[in-house]
Amino acid sequence: MGAIDHSIATLRFFGDDLVPDEISALLGASPTASCHKGQEIIGSKTGVVRIAKTGSWRISAARREPEDLEAQIFEILDQLTQDLSVWESLFCYEPDLFCGIFMGSSNDGLPLSAKALISLGRRGIALGLDIYDVGDRESGVGA
Repeated sequence: MGAIDHSIATLRFFGDDLVPDEISALLGASPTASCHKGQEIIGSKTGVVRIAKTGSWRISAARREPEDLEAQIFEILDQLTQDLSVWESLFCYEPDLFCGIFMGSSNDGLPLSAKALISLGRRGIALGLDIYDVGDRESGVGA
């Protein structure tokens, strides 16, 4: 099993009634990005204005090169409340950890410890992995 080239990770909450400041107060941290439903959002690269279809609250870990998804999980979770009753109150926003995994070759892999998986599971956080092979990177995806 080869080493993964790099990884990105973002914890996300979405909901029509989501109020970012309330999520920040409950979790004890500020988001990397957030918006209310109906808010105007200006694309950072394109400058195109769009209207948020739903509210969102997102916090990202630093990109890791080489991949270290385990460290990214704890970089995010360690900033946030450990109170599981708070996390339970946020289940309605279906939290997920979106991860981009960028392979360096055609046969890479990564392990996640039981500690990391239990930490996500106890908080009701779904794990989503988008995995890109080396050919995607060469074509500009995830560069």
